[in-house]
Amino acid sequence: MSTGSLSSGLEQKAISELRRRRPEYVGDRSRSLPSVRTPVLTARFLPDRQIKRLSPWSQSTAKRIFDCVCVLLTIPLLMPIFLVVVAAVRLTSSGPVFFLQRRMGRQGRTFTILKFRTMVHDTGKVRHAVTTADNQRFTPIGLFLRRWKLDELPQLLNVLAGHMSLVGPRPKMPEHVKFKLRARPGITGAATIAFAREEAVLARVPKLHLDNCYHSVVLPAKRKLDREYMARATFLSDLKLIVNTVLRRWDSSVMEDLLNSGPFATKANMQRSEAAEAAATEKAFAHMPIPPNLGHSVSAEQISAS
Repeated sequence: MSTGSLSSGLEQKAISELRRRRPEYVGDRSRSLPSVRTPVLTARFLPDRQIKRLSPWSQSTAKRIFDCVCVLLTIPLLMPIFLVVVAAVRLTSSGPVFFLQRRMGRQGRTFTILKFRTMVHDTGKVRHAVTTADNQRFTPIGLFLRRWKLDELPQLLNVLAGHMSLVGPRPKMPEHVKFKLRARPGITGAATIAFAREEAVLARVPKLHLDNCYHSVVLPAKRKLDREYMARATFLSDLKLIVNTVLRRWDSSVMEDLLNSGPFATKANMQRSEAAEAAATEKAFAHMPIPPNLGHSVSAEQISAS
């Protein structure tokens, strides 16, 4: 089975599972989206005609006004939390309070995303591009901030600056982008709900297959979930999604099912089976009786004669 057909099948499974659990995010349409099979690391963007149309709300001025009003009303209420997090990051680890990174925005324009820093500041160390719960050096409060999504709060400033929206596809690093976004990337989105516990789930994928798993399974599924949502998004659906995000109503079972049904789960099971079989064989040999003549030296003539 080719990688493209496997990826397409897993994408369809993710859509079906999310449609069953969160029908308000993904419409029940019989016509599926075309599968994108361009290599992930290519710098070429796919033409816009291959990207599904946005809903009127997704590209409206009203959505932008809604974002700005929500942020302006929310920031004063969140200011005490901002100050507490800033103090906690500063007191528990050395380095800057904020984590800055280049991300791809609307129409291929890059911008600097803002986050509270959750990992140990080490400019000389190269981190793994795919983040899991156990391949990064988190600060004492880093995992707490990630778990409660408090590290994302500074992105409200990105929303005010026009780089992002409250709801939309998560902004990717340039090397993870296949095509131009026609809408502003968002703080939350349909894929954010489905893959909220991504780092914990990816930690179970064998390190040898982590990059392949992320690029051929996770990223295509995220893109398709977001495309289908943005094609039918409305004011009410955005509002529901924001409320579910604030109340942490996300469900990692979509990603669990996606990985457990893929070849990576099979490879992991094979590795566990091989390790168990090797341990059992070693244990069996350890309890085998040693023949009496095995400890004596054997001449070359005896070996050749046998």
